[in-house]
Amino acid sequence: MLTTKLISEHPEKVINCLAKKHFEAKEIIEKVLDIDKKRKSTQTVLDANLSEINNLSRSIGQWMKEGKQEAGEAARAQVSVLKETNKQLEAELREAEQRLTELLCQIPNLPSDLVPDGKTAEDNVIEKTGGYIPELPANALPHWDLAKKYDLIDFELGVKISGAGFPVYKGKGARLQRALINFFLDNARDAGYQEIQPPYVVNESSGYGTGQLPDKEGQMYHCGVDNLYLIPTAEVPVTNIYRDVILDAKDLPLKNAAYSACFRREAGSYGKDVRGLNRLHQFDKVEIVRIDTPEHSYESLQEMVDYVQRLVEKLELPWRILRLCGGDMSFTSALTFDFEVFSAAQKRWLEVSSVSNFESYQANRLKCRYRDAETKKTQLCHTLNGSALALPRILAALLENNQTEHGISIPKALVTYCGFEEIGAEH
Repeated sequence: MLTTKLISEHPEKVINCLAKKHFEAKEIIEKVLDIDKKRKSTQTVLDANLSEINNLSRSIGQWMKEGKQEAGEAARAQVSVLKETNKQLEAELREAEQRLTELLCQIPNLPSDLVPDGKTAEDNVIEKTGGYIPELPANALPHWDLAKKYDLIDFELGVKISGAGFPVYKGKGARLQRALINFFLDNARDAGYQEIQPPYVVNESSGYGTGQLPDKEGQMYHCGVDNLYLIPTAEVPVTNIYRDVILDAKDLPLKNAAYSACFRREAGSYGKDVRGLNRLHQFDKVEIVRIDTPEHSYESLQEMVDYVQRLVEKLELPWRILRLCGGDMSFTSALTFDFEVFSAAQKRWLEVSSVSNFESYQANRLKCRYRDAETKKTQLCHTLNGSALALPRILAALLENNQTEHGISIPKALVTYCGFEEIGAEH
């Protein structure tokens, strides 16, 4: 979340910046400023009372030694009154801080100056494209039909066991899934990322720390008895490793990668966009997470974008990179680049990765800080993450784009991971 310091020092700038995200901030910013002013005033009075109590307490002992009983008793009575007053002030302070936090959680992150204007995905800027779109045979099939033809994925069995959006991978389909996971993890390790195997459930504090709560609780699966949430992405547990931690500047950037299953309710999703692997409630993903200093975080962001580009190039998929406009960005992001691959049988672009810099927005919630080597002062880190990569739509594009009259060819980079070069009639 944004800091009260930033809002109090630059209220107009905050309001104007959030307009790029099409967020009307004026009213809530005014409330924040009003409550923060009252909070500071209450804190000032409380501090003054505490100082007075300390002074009086020292004087009481002296007066009693000097036989000034009446003065000592009067001071005791005054201390008692001040303590009662402070109880009320402390209650008011807690209430103000709670209300302030509630308001700050409703305010999105400020978009970077690099974020283009716009309201919808149509306004996103195409930064870069690569690869080529294959010419498919006349009888080309979408991936859901290919999956059925070669017995790779059983969507109906998933419905039987769990419900829509929970596919069952079989045979070479399951092996291809595992191959992609290992391929992504090995590439991440080679790029200097430490592999993490995180829990698949998190508590409220973790969900709050990365901004899923309270903003996206309707999209998360909740375990009511234990009050735990199934993770929508490995970003949540991995970033929370650094909650309430003070890091050394010399150790930054920290680079972690994690494979996990991801769980999203995707409420309200319907139509062609959810067919087959296009949108699932459970899916596999490898996530990369960085913790960096403010001075270097945008350099880290570019390195992450370049890294994801190399992955899709190795998979020989047609791709493009989009710089998201203000209206299409997430609540917590300062700048996001989306990667899309072309699904040749569906004749559409599919998003497979988002790479984002959150600047200090998550770090402020997490209390993730670093200590400057020279000044020894602490300040908030910048957090970044990206999908590297999400499997379902990658798999959809691989199946569709590599189909031939005889079967489905496997990209060269995956052959050693799969153990086969082609998916054919014998599957």
